[in-house]
Amino acid sequence: MPRRRSNCMIRQMNDHRKAITPILATLLLVVIAVAAIAVTYAWIMMFMNNATNQAGINLQKDAVNWQAGPPEKILVYVRNSGVSDATIDAVYVGTSNTNLVLQTSVTYDPPSKVVSKEGGTTVTIIFEYNWTSQTTYYFRIVPKIGEPLPFQEQAP
Repeated sequence: MPRRRSNCMIRQMNDHRKAITPILATLLLVVIAVAAIAVTYAWIMMFMNNATNQAGINLQKDAVNWQAGPPEKILVYVRNSGVSDATIDAVYVGTSNTNLVLQTSVTYDPPSKVVSKEGGTTVTIIFEYNWTSQTTYYFRIVPKIGEPLPFQEQAP
């Protein structure tokens, strides 16, 4: 008889453990769901904030002027058709999309580098660059906020 009583106690303990397992599983599912919601919310907020900032800036190339040297220069005329002012942050040039080089000695007219909204002003970007006739060059004009302006142009 003592053996039977011992089996009964073990069975009661196992029944008790089985009751806790569904509770732990439910709590774990709730924690996972809350974490997934938090990550999704953070991603959506970041995406919406980024999209809102970019919608106000739309850089467009008006023209490119190639000046023979020495020193040879390239003048790029940029306009903003967006609803927010843009500030030019960087200018890259290269002979392909994959080898663009940051131009470090760049002059801007006006010097503030601000391209007014809705096409109000044109910014002239001037930099020295040893260009070759009939060669296609790739440009990337990068504003502080918003999408960069990539384009290509063939030297005369």
